[in-house]
Amino acid sequence: MGTCYTHQLTLMPFYQKINAASAEGKRTLKRLLELRKKLKAEVPEKHLETNLLLATWNIREFGTTKYGGRTTEALYYIAEIISKFDIVAVQEVRKDLSTLEKLMSILGANWEFMFTDVTEGSQGNEERLTFIFDTRKVKFGGLAGEMVLKPLQKKDPVTGQTIYEPSNQLSRTPYICGFKAGWTNFVLTTVHILYGTSAANDPGRIKEIESLATAMTAKAESKSEWSQNMILLGDFNIFSPKDSTLKAITNAGFVIPKSLQSLPSNALKNKFYDQIAFKVRPDRFETSGKAGVFDYYDTVFKVSDEKEYASAMGEAYEKTDNGKPRKDKAGYYKTYWGTFQMSDHLPMWVEIQIDHTDAYLGSRLLPPQKEDESTTAPSKDAKKK
Repeated sequence: MGTCYTHQLTLMPFYQKINAASAEGKRTLKRLLELRKKLKAEVPEKHLETNLLLATWNIREFGTTKYGGRTTEALYYIAEIISKFDIVAVQEVRKDLSTLEKLMSILGANWEFMFTDVTEGSQGNEERLTFIFDTRKVKFGGLAGEMVLKPLQKKDPVTGQTIYEPSNQLSRTPYICGFKAGWTNFVLTTVHILYGTSAANDPGRIKEIESLATAMTAKAESKSEWSQNMILLGDFNIFSPKDSTLKAITNAGFVIPKSLQSLPSNALKNKFYDQIAFKVRPDRFETSGKAGVFDYYDTVFKVSDEKEYASAMGEAYEKTDNGKPRKDKAGYYKTYWGTFQMSDHLPMWVEIQIDHTDAYLGSRLLPPQKEDESTTAPSKDAKKK
C-alpha cells in the first residue's frame, strides 16, 4: 500500500475496501484526500532516525453504540490521523474492543496497541486507556502497569508505631508504559482525570492531578527507574491555562511546552482539556518546538455535509426521543452525532528530537572528568588487604 524509505516513513493505512462506486465511498475518498492535504501542511513528516511524533487523543466513547455507533467511514478518517504520528495515547476506549480492533486492521500490521482493563465503578465509566504505536519506529520497552498511589504513612499517637493507610486512588487508573525510539527510552503515563463538577477548579480534579504529578516526579528522580524520561499526557479536564489544575502539573516540576498551553483541544475550542507534560533528561529527549492541535472538522463531517448524513443519522435526526419533530437538526448533527463519529476532543501532538549523535560524538572529545578521590580512592585498610 506504499513505500517505506530508509528515513521517511510513508506507509499508509489500508483503503482497498472502500467502494468507489457508492456515494459513501466517493465521499470517503474525497475527504481522505482533503484530510491528508491538511495533515501534510500542519504536522511534520515522520522520520525513522531523527524525530518522534507523539500525540494524545480522547476519542469520544470509542467502542460505544450510541447514536448508531461509529461508521466505517469515520474509522478511515481516524486511522489516517493516527497514522501521521508514531505513538498516540488514546482515552475513552470502551469495554467492547471490536471497534478498536477494526481500526487496527485499517492501520495495518506495522501498528500495535496496548490497553488497560476497564476501570470498574460508575466513575470509571467502563473506560480503558490505550497506546497505539508504529512498530517501525517505536518499540515496547517491557515496562507496563497501572499507576497506584503509595499508602499514606503516619505515626500512631499512642504507640509511636508507623501506620500505613491506603491512599485515595484516581477514579480512572493511569496507564504507564515504557517505550524505546532512536537513542532514547521514555515512560508515558496516560490519564483521564476526574471531571467532577463543571467548576474550573473542581477540588477532586485538582487533588487527582496533584497526587499523580507528585508521584511521577518521585519516579523521575529515582535512579532505579527504568527511564528518567517521564511524560504525562491525556485528558486532564483543564478549563483554562490560568487554572490551578494546570499549575498542579507544573508545580510538580513538569514542563508543558508554551505552544501547547495556549491551544484549546476540545471540538468547540473553548477548553484546554488535554495536555502533554515533560520531566526528562536534557540532550536525550527534547522537543523540537513544533507542536499543535489538529482540527479535522474543516475536512471531515463538515457543517456543509449535514444533509449527506441524514440517512446515516436515521430517525433520531428527524425526531426527538419523545417523538416530536426535531427543531435543531444542525445542532444534533454537529454536537452529538458528529462527535460520536469522530470526537468532542481534537488530537494534541508534539515533535521530539531523538537523534543525539552529534552531542554524543562531541562529548567523547571532552577530557574525562576527574573523579572524586574521597569516593573512589581505596582506603588504607583496603590497601593492607
